[in-house]
Order: sequence, then C-alpha cells, then structure tokens
Amino acid sequence: MTRTVVIGGGIAGLATSALLAQEGHEVTLVEARDDLGGRAGSWESDGFRFDTGPSWYLMPEVFEHFFALLGTSAAAELDLVPLNPAYRVYGEPTGGHPADRLDVVSGREAATALFESREPGAGARLSRYLDSAGDAYDLAVTRFLYDTYETMAGLRDPALLRRLPQLAPLLTRKLATLVQREFSDPLLRQVLGYPAVFLGGSPFEVPSLYHLMSHLDLDEGVLYPRGGFTTVIAAIERLARERGVTIRTGTGVARIRASGRRATGVGLVDGAILDADVVVSTADLHHTETALLPPSLRERPERWWRTRTPSPGALLLMLGVEGPLPQLAHHTLLFARDWQENFAAIFGTDARIPEPASLYVCRPSATDDTVAPAGSENLFVLVPIPADPALGQGGVAGTGDALIERAADAVIDQIASWCDIPDLAERVRVRRTVSPADFAVDLHAWRGNSLGLAHTLGQSALFRPRNTSSKVEGLYYAGASVLPGIGLPMCLISAELVVKRLRGDRTTGPLPVPTAAET
Repeated sequence: MTRTVVIGGGIAGLATSALLAQEGHEVTLVEARDDLGGRAGSWESDGFRFDTGPSWYLMPEVFEHFFALLGTSAAAELDLVPLNPAYRVYGEPTGGHPADRLDVVSGREAATALFESREPGAGARLSRYLDSAGDAYDLAVTRFLYDTYETMAGLRDPALLRRLPQLAPLLTRKLATLVQREFSDPLLRQVLGYPAVFLGGSPFEVPSLYHLMSHLDLDEGVLYPRGGFTTVIAAIERLARERGVTIRTGTGVARIRASGRRATGVGLVDGAILDADVVVSTADLHHTETALLPPSLRERPERWWRTRTPSPGALLLMLGVEGPLPQLAHHTLLFARDWQENFAAIFGTDARIPEPASLYVCRPSATDDTVAPAGSENLFVLVPIPADPALGQGGVAGTGDALIERAADAVIDQIASWCDIPDLAERVRVRRTVSPADFAVDLHAWRGNSLGLAHTLGQSALFRPRNTSSKVEGLYYAGASVLPGIGLPMCLISAELVVKRLRGDRTTGPLPVPTAAET
C-alpha cells in the first residue's frame, strides 16, 4: 500500500486525501492549525458563526463530479439553497442622490430584461455575450481545467485548433475591453467585470476568456450551502475519514524529506518524522518551496516569484449586528465610480487601500438562521486591497493595527451611507478584522495574498505551476497556487489532477465516475 502524507487541511488537502484513500493509499493528513478548512474556516463569537473565506457556491457541476467520484452526491452531503436575487449591487452615490441599486436575478430571461431596462439593446447583446460565455465555460471544463499539461497533446487536438480564430482574441484582449465594447452603462459594465476579482485579478488585466464567469452567476445561478461553507469542509472531512484517512491537526511540517531527488516523507515541527512514498503539499506554493524544501530541490527561486502577480490582499470584516438589515441581500456588491482607479490602487505601483472601495458584503443570515442569534444579522465583508503584510494585522473588537481598524471604520461608514443604514456602526455587537499580515502568518500566504496566484494570461493553464515537482520525484501539489487555479471548485479539480498524475492519465477531461460496485 502506498504511504502518502498530505500537507494542509484546507479543501484541497481534504479532497486530495479522500481521493487518494479511495485509490487505495494509506493517507495521513497533517494540518498546522487546530482547525481544518484553511481559507474556508469558521469563527464564532457571542452566538454568531462566521465563514472566514469563500462564500459563493459556483460551478455546482464540479462539486457534483467530485462527490460522484466518491460514490455520493452534493444533494446527499449538503443542503443547497438557490439565492434570489443572486446578488444586489449598489453604485457609488453622486451629486447628493442615493446610490443606484439593482437586484441581479439569475436566468437568461431575467438577466437580459435587467440589462435591457438600463440600456436599450443591451438585453440582446447580453444574450450573445452569455452564449459566448457558456461556450467558453464548456471549453474550459472539457479542454483546460482538468488537463495536467503533462503533455501538450490536448492543445494540439484538431478540434481545438479549429477554434483558434475564436479563441485568440479572448486570450489577447482584456476582459474590461470586451465588456466596454459591448455595454455603455457603468453599473452593467461592473457587473460583468467584477468576476475578475474571483480570479484574483483585475478586469483590466485578466484575459477576456474569463467572461465565462458570467455564465455561472447570470445563466446558471448562485447556491448557498445551509449551515455555511464549513458544511462543505465537514462533508469532505467526513468522506476522507470514512475512507481511512488519518487527520492530525496542530501538526506543523518543518520540512519535506528527500533521499537524493526522491521524497521520503516529512519532518514535523516537534521533531517527529512521517515516512511516505508520496508527499502532496497543498500549502501555499511559495511557502512549500522556500520554507519546506532545501535550495537544491526548489523548482522556483525567489527571483521567479518577484516576477509573478499574487491575487489581491483582503481586508475582512466579520460583524455581528443587532436588528434586521433588509437593505442587504445575501450577496451585495458596492462599486466605486472610478473603477479603473480602484483597481490601480490595489495592483498599481502606488498601492494603497482604496477609499471609497469596491467591496463585497455577505449577509448569510438572510438565508440561514443558524449563523446569528434571533433578531440579529451576520455580515462578512471583503475589501480587495494590496497584497502587503506591512499594512498591519487585524484583531477582535477593534484591537487590530491602527491602519487596518481605520480602514474597517471607513468601510462600515461606506456601507451605512451607500445602503441607507445610518445607524449601522452603533448596532455592531461583534467585530473582527483580518488583513494581509494575518493571511501571511496564519496561512503562510505569499505576500499575504487572499486567494492564490492571480489568473493573468501568464499564470493560467499551461503557464501556471503544475501539480508535480520537476525536482523531487514523489512530490505533488494541489491548491490555489497551482493548476487549475483559484477558488473551491478549482481546488477540488487540483486534487483530481494529483490523482491523474499518479495514474499517468493524460486526458483533458474529468476522471470517469466509478460504478457503484467500484466505490
């Protein structure tokens, strides 16, 4: 039996462990922190329970496929609730007028009607845009996302080569350029451009191929797992344990051990050694290479990282608020008027916390009565900011560093003003802030980034770090730093890519689902 050690207890580590145990490996997962989940963690205070990271359940077919590989289904493991509206949008108030507000309802008919109501002719153009987005999404799933790029055979497929005339402009043109060409209304442009943030980038930098994201929220719809995203983590942990995975929390890894150029296990912080035939690191790739491997076995030196683009950092606010907040939907987005300047503040050379900021508010208590005491609301706020740990650390009840807490105060005031909640600040009963320095310390995130390597063209598909080391035989990688990319669905696919590597499977699509007898 193959002995395997998986480093990291986030969704990628748990998913990899479950799949490899299903393959017959003897798997031990080690997690440095006391709790599982990584970025998809949980925090509780005074009757409020907050998801500390991912909050959008998109690409449901990826979750469904992952669960099917383990002989179950999303319906069996999760209680999924469709959101209506999918999300609410507020534009920055101007000239003393209230903020422009619109509710985005998923489904082609509702989405095109919304666009048409704001810009004559935009409904038909959106329909064509979504046709293209759906086509790009199908192409991504069948040709790109599940490809290990161990060979370039998939890219040389005649069926794909015939589509190059349509693909080339989507790869070379920026998302913002495509959106601006098709639509004039500023708020509609922002609705179509903001998904770039889910990819760790700016609409002015990511390729327009990623307009495929609009297929997910405008055509497919947005779901929520009742009980929060911690239930997703719990489900995968449960499936891993059922398959015999040993999970050790509070167990930090000091180094990956190798004999010559062959991985032989890991050395723990406490001095203990875990021998293994296969090591899978789902930790941040920069941390894995610069802290867990000796210089001779590092595939990417520090100078390589200096030329790479991290996702933005994040200022997170977890707020327990007394009283109802009907002004906010389950998902609410606030968009600053100077869109390009907002992203320049995050990614530009003069990086700073933007003010006012384009930001995201999750109010899970709109859907889920388990996340807040009766009569109260749970708010999770994410503000994209520069990936820079020097900005300071967050804290509980205003105890974070001064710059971070001042920025949080400004964000609360912004939400109060734009969304017509004048007494919001006085109603806050629980408050916690998290900043890039916390991501760097708690998750070993490179430069304190919040999501992983940004999905620029040079960091996507075959240009993204692969799922195996070229220097150390038996060392594999999964998670948001490597193929295929950022987000919970991508992390599930990265776990599957490790399985494909170990099997020697070079196909470009998902693994076949086993029969009931095989599971």
